[in-house]
Amino acid sequence: MNPILQDFKTAIETERLLIRKPEIGDGKAVNDAIKASVTELKSWMPWVQEIPAPEDTEENIRESVANWINRTGLRMLIFHKHTGAFIASSGFHAIDWDVPKVEIGYWMDTRYTGQGYMTEAVDALTAYAFTVLGVKRVQILCDEANKASRAVAERVGYQLEGIHYCDSLSVDRKTVRNTVYYSMTR
Repeated sequence: MNPILQDFKTAIETERLLIRKPEIGDGKAVNDAIKASVTELKSWMPWVQEIPAPEDTEENIRESVANWINRTGLRMLIFHKHTGAFIASSGFHAIDWDVPKVEIGYWMDTRYTGQGYMTEAVDALTAYAFTVLGVKRVQILCDEANKASRAVAERVGYQLEGIHYCDSLSVDRKTVRNTVYYSMTR
């Protein structure tokens, strides 16, 4: 069936988290998290080399809402279930509905790191990908030097498939970097 005609559950609850599709108006909370985390994110995320204006973040959220509708990207925002605080952004991109397979990407508000939230979220998103989206493969790619992102994939049980050497540029575009490929299949 054409994925645009499928109705997917738009929220996941875990013990501590509410993981849901983005909604118009989420831009402010996401922008606040970017501002609080710019030092950490700047090392890995090309889009945060300069702090985006709040309206730019809201525009990005609205694009994510549109991508949900047309099924080209399924971004998910992660909130603390009890306080409602925005914690992280994740979701599914590089979707290939023919295989079917997805890639999970993620970044986190620095104020919430080291508490297991991202591991909890990626574990739930992985289960969602297999059971709700019906994919056969989920992958996580990151810079070889990004120890925190690699640790999340490994804690959830992803297998390191390999390293693609000299296949990307650093976010400042000054050095050639290696990318690690993790996957889980069903």
